[in-house]
Amino acid sequence: MSQQPAPAPARQPLDEHAAASARAYAAAERAKTDILASVLEDIAANGYPSPESGVPWETARDAHLARLADEQPRVA
Repeated sequence: MSQQPAPAPARQPLDEHAAASARAYAAAERAKTDILASVLEDIAANGYPSPESGVPWETARDAHLARLADEQPRVA
């Protein structure tokens, strides 16, 4: 078996709009990841929050579904 690494596949450049969309998506995902990391760091430093301070999942679900129902329709 050869010790040489496999050649990297050729890449096709993106147009400006596609590149901007990819950067925007990456930024949004990075922001969500940063929020998750901060929540986990808070739990590690301070422990779990008390159940009394939380929101039941049914309430959170219903509020989220209501927000989705109020949005303007979008094409996927």
